[in-house]
Amino acid sequence: MSSHVQQLNETLARELGRVVVGAGATVPPLLIALIARGHVLVQGVPGLGKTLLAKTLARTLGGDFKRIQGTADLMPSDIIGVHVFDEAAGNFVFRPGPLFADVVLVDEINRAGPKTQSALLEAMEERQVSIERTVLPLPPDFLVLATQNPREFEGTYPLPESQLDRFMLRIDIDYPPREAEAEVLARYGGVATSATAAIAQVAELGAGLLEGARADAGRVHVADALGAYILELTRASRRHPRLTLGLSTRGALALHKAARITAALRGAGFVTPDDVKEVAPAVMAHRLVLTPEAALEGVTDLDVVRSLLAETPVPR
Repeated sequence: MSSHVQQLNETLARELGRVVVGAGATVPPLLIALIARGHVLVQGVPGLGKTLLAKTLARTLGGDFKRIQGTADLMPSDIIGVHVFDEAAGNFVFRPGPLFADVVLVDEINRAGPKTQSALLEAMEERQVSIERTVLPLPPDFLVLATQNPREFEGTYPLPESQLDRFMLRIDIDYPPREAEAEVLARYGGVATSATAAIAQVAELGAGLLEGARADAGRVHVADALGAYILELTRASRRHPRLTLGLSTRGALALHKAARITAALRGAGFVTPDDVKEVAPAVMAHRLVLTPEAALEGVTDLDVVRSLLAETPVPR
């Protein structure tokens, strides 16, 4: 009998696949973020279906979806909301912004200015926003999917380390294989055909499935030796000669949670080193800051993660 985590994985894969061709590789990291109440940074060039993926996920969760387009003139009030005067009531009322949704897509987040980027920090970490001395809660399963183009940097504001650290995982989306692109053309190539219209056919998750998956993942055992392995990876990243900034304590905690959910996904009751290695690139890479010399030599954050995994002794 499959666990709730496996059932959730099967449901997400099936329903996302109804709309998004080739969505399979994105399902495990999205599942991890949902169960752990984390957020996801999606990196890839425009036109690969990132918005469609976020909309379909929101439909599957049965929640509201809002999209925020990052621009240089985007202000914090544009995403949080504002107080406006209601003439009928004779007082000011709050008009919530797009942050008050279950799934929020922040498209091209690195085009938004630092002030607006910082407004996301409290929302992502505390699941609340503060406005005029009032704290307003966000939906319990509030999820941010933020996108950025890794190849175009003109007119952008690179995300600060504190912002990157709020994303539990990074998903790198590349061009799909030829077969997948052929299926996209066949499925959505009609003059009046819209991929967005297909979202209406997506079924919502069964009642209690997400909470059941969280409970199942919480029962997965992490041995002391595995916890020590995660800590050694963390400390090794801080000493690595190619890095100026290694993994934070928040990053180590994210790796710990992601490994537990990965173990639950394969139906195991305990975490193995392979579970840690499987999720390490998605959890660690975007949190690491390369030295200028390493960047000039063409070394990538994923290269460093692979070297850390190869050099750190695995518990027996």
